[in-house]
Amino acid sequence: MSFFDESVESLQFSLFEPGAGQRWSTWPSTTPTERGPRPHPDWIVTSADAVDTELGIVKTGKEADLFLLERAVPDRPDESCLLAAKRYRGTETSDFHRSAAYQEGRRMRNTRDTRAVARGSAHGRAVAAGQWAGAEFVALCSMWERGVPVPYPVQISGTEVLMEFIGDGNAAAPRLAETRPRGDEATDRFAQVAEILRGFARAGYAHGDLSAYNLLVHRERVVVIDLPQLVDIAANPNGPAMLQRDCHNVCEWFRRQGVEAEEDELFADLIGEAFGSRW
Repeated sequence: MSFFDESVESLQFSLFEPGAGQRWSTWPSTTPTERGPRPHPDWIVTSADAVDTELGIVKTGKEADLFLLERAVPDRPDESCLLAAKRYRGTETSDFHRSAAYQEGRRMRNTRDTRAVARGSAHGRAVAAGQWAGAEFVALCSMWERGVPVPYPVQISGTEVLMEFIGDGNAAAPRLAETRPRGDEATDRFAQVAEILRGFARAGYAHGDLSAYNLLVHRERVVVIDLPQLVDIAANPNGPAMLQRDCHNVCEWFRRQGVEAEEDELFADLIGEAFGSRW
């Protein structure tokens, strides 16, 4: 490319402005601690010239909505990636329902924030949204580094967590609950879920809200999502009960698929993993 061509390309880009449903990439404005674990995967677009384009909503929830986002450099088709943008709601949401039971063992430094969250004020809901977004990002980073199959956490910006989009093209991978595995396929998927639970337990945690609805199946691989409520089994007095509930939810679903899934046996195994790793 000649100097003249480069100048023309630079001029064309300088005239570009994001349109409706677009914004400049938020990657350059994040700090290293707000980005996912290194080394960053090759598929992530980190160029300051990139634009984020909204492609629609994937899922709505009581605390957060999940959007599909394309991050791409205009006119450079090889610099493009799809991301899942999970956006926690703040002051506009009055039914932020995460139980205080999940927060046992966690502490906030700011006592004003603690009181605001307890009262459920507008400020408190905003603080809670930021807390859960931060908790999810930290949990994703930690579990990714431990090899647990979670979406790669790309970055966090305020109450928005950007992560790897699990799916093919623009179609999200189905939830486990939307599949009907049988025979060896069902047995294999149960073994994968049990290993996910072991990965959490070895780190001393329970998912706290695990079910067939927050497990995705992508190309025969099970991926766990929705991690903001990750529970410290030892520090949280509700931890063992939540771990047992995870086991019950998973085993009950797989038993309906014809798998011999013993929740008491799985629970005992996970307790051994959780407390054995601390000694």
